[in-house]
Amino acid sequence: MKISITRATALKPKPDETALGFGTKFTDHMFNLDYAPDKGWHNPRIEPYGPIVMDPATMVLHYGQAVFEGLKAYRTAAGRIQLFRPQDNFRRLNRSNDILCIPRVDEAFALEALKELLTLEQEWVPRVPGTSLYIRPTIIATDPFLGVRASHTYRFFIILGPVGAYYAEGFNPVKILVEKEHVRAAPGGTGEAKTPGNYAASLLAGQKAHDAGYTQVLWLDGVERRYIEEVGAMNIFFVIGDELITPALQGSILPGVTRDTVLRLGRMWKLRVAERRIAIDEVLQAAETGSLKEVFGSGTAAVISPVGQIKFGERVVTVGDGRVGPLANRFYTAITDIQYGRAEDPQGWVVPVT
Repeated sequence: MKISITRATALKPKPDETALGFGTKFTDHMFNLDYAPDKGWHNPRIEPYGPIVMDPATMVLHYGQAVFEGLKAYRTAAGRIQLFRPQDNFRRLNRSNDILCIPRVDEAFALEALKELLTLEQEWVPRVPGTSLYIRPTIIATDPFLGVRASHTYRFFIILGPVGAYYAEGFNPVKILVEKEHVRAAPGGTGEAKTPGNYAASLLAGQKAHDAGYTQVLWLDGVERRYIEEVGAMNIFFVIGDELITPALQGSILPGVTRDTVLRLGRMWKLRVAERRIAIDEVLQAAETGSLKEVFGSGTAAVISPVGQIKFGERVVTVGDGRVGPLANRFYTAITDIQYGRAEDPQGWVVPVT
């Protein structure tokens, strides 16, 4: 498919790169692609960023049939623009598509379209250290129909926006609250898909956590309410003794690209790495004995997010000395150095754009 390009006639002013937030500014153009049963995916186009006009009966508005991804473009010190493991994001997008009954996209074409969009919008990739251009590929169901079924038509679009740090704390320890009442996902559901409904299900618990002074919710499993799954916007890792532990993927946890990066680097560094079930009681016991050395989250938005405090019921646990741990710092430095071109890429993860 040939991608058509319609350029914006008026360009937006670029924001102050030293004061970027997250998810509030967007570039001049977006990518769009349509799906119909008789045409498949068709009409690929880059056009000015703008509203999507929808019938009030559009199915995504009523039944939430949608998936999305999140990745970033980085500018190196030499001025080049590059992506980090984008193929894995589009592969995961298709896994989410399978779960939500959405037709798969051609992963190679999606990456080609993204690179073309980034080439057009390259001046939007910020230059200030620690900033990047956030990329949000999304697919929504577009049939105007109120019956409960999978849609027949879809829109795939990609929008871009320059971002700074995801958390106001920056690369400093955050506080997380263990959720005992609400459930985010359960095996056999949509927990491993990156779909809006999973995030909607997390909002009430997240709001309660914020009101109590905590940054994120730590979710327990939906069956026994005992085993740790993930944090609201991150996968989670624990360093207990000399072992790096993260909950195993069992159908209700998002398979994070950064999570996989941490695991691969950890094994490359010859660390003791385990993907297994880990109960909140094990973490609390480790804290009591002093063997809980570090806790940190992993995700595209924040990369590595150290955890300084965990609250479970009335019990508050300070992790280590409450500061950034050495392993969290090592992973953060290693991953961001690869992303920004400051270090060699040991696994072929970097995809150049310009």
